[in-house]
Amino acid sequence: MTDVFGDLVGQDEAVAVLRRAAASAAALLRAPVASPVGGYDDSDALAEEHDGDPGRAAADPGAGMTHAWIFTGPPGSGRSVAARAFAAALECVHGTGCGTCPGCHTTLTGTHADVRLVVPEGLSIGVNEMRALVLRAASAPSGGRWQVVIIEDADRLTEAAGNALLKAIEEPPPRTVFLLCAPSTHPDDISVTIRSRCRVVPLRQPPPAAVAEVLVRRDGIAPDVAEWAAAAAQGHVGRARRLARDPEARQRRDAVLAVPRRLIGVGAAFDAASALIEAAEAEAAASVAEIDEAERTALQTALGAGGTGRGAAGAMRGAAGQLKDLEKRQKSRATRAQRDALDRALVDLAGFYRDALIMALRAPVAPVHTDTASLAAAGAQKWDAEGSLRRLEAVLECRAAIEANVKPRIAVEAMMLALWRG
Repeated sequence: MTDVFGDLVGQDEAVAVLRRAAASAAALLRAPVASPVGGYDDSDALAEEHDGDPGRAAADPGAGMTHAWIFTGPPGSGRSVAARAFAAALECVHGTGCGTCPGCHTTLTGTHADVRLVVPEGLSIGVNEMRALVLRAASAPSGGRWQVVIIEDADRLTEAAGNALLKAIEEPPPRTVFLLCAPSTHPDDISVTIRSRCRVVPLRQPPPAAVAEVLVRRDGIAPDVAEWAAAAAQGHVGRARRLARDPEARQRRDAVLAVPRRLIGVGAAFDAASALIEAAEAEAAASVAEIDEAERTALQTALGAGGTGRGAAGAMRGAAGQLKDLEKRQKSRATRAQRDALDRALVDLAGFYRDALIMALRAPVAPVHTDTASLAAAGAQKWDAEGSLRRLEAVLECRAAIEANVKPRIAVEAMMLALWRG
């Protein structure tokens, strides 16, 4: 990797903006401005820079840089990758995001003392977690550069947590930068008040050719496999890598794409729904089992498990509340993992019906799932364009219902019946 932005696929415009901002941030640190009370105060320059004119960067240290950013884009576009890369560029000792200095290396590996990362394990980010984060972010950076807070999936902030964050963004501590990741700037994803105080960096879905090139160059995957995985993943870099390298991921995808053949009656529709839910539950359980066990073992050890004597026994009796809190967090994380696994399956299914639709319309567009193109073509002949569109809409409505907290089993059963009826 030549620099910290090397993993940001197909986002040339966004990378140019972030490089310019990182250079401006470095210039700001090198050339502090005079404070009203004498001496120097670089926080004044940062607070005053909000006009977004990149042309001022050369003449005005800090131009192009601000204290709060929102990275938006569809799943797989690299929102969190962009935020981490920008954080590394801010902590780079050269101010360029070289990718090799201690600042870049520790940020990308998650060990930098001044970079705090919030990755929601459950369905939401609570106010207590956000207040604690804001309090820690108010401290001065230990490395002398920037205190950076990265919030992945900022759309999961509760209202109270969003208000706590808003206060910190309205009155930013010196040398603290907030990097938020959200699907869009729609009020359902991020509040308007937070959005109005941040600079937005929109990311796009990377083209399959760019994803395939990265898989070949960085992961050593065969070109034909990389091209297939990139198309099947619909521009999602992480999923393309899993499909190319993980046989179990390919088997799960094959099972999902076999669903249209199984829908021959009401009973078959309910059986297909049960199979889809159970597969998502099994995938989620496998993904969190090791983490759950490690967390439980670590907590029990910290609380004196295995010790002897009256004190150890008393400590374990008093630990019931902490173990209960841990179980609650783990249950929330398992629910999130199950919904994520189910959503990946629904995206694959939507891709199949999209292929049927474009074939029914004879559109000059490449199919998403090249290995099931013949099945999609048969479906296009049977359903015609209108029937294919109705089925595609049924899958998208199921995704929206689950996002709105409808029970996944109910939403999937309704979808399967709609797919069978057409």
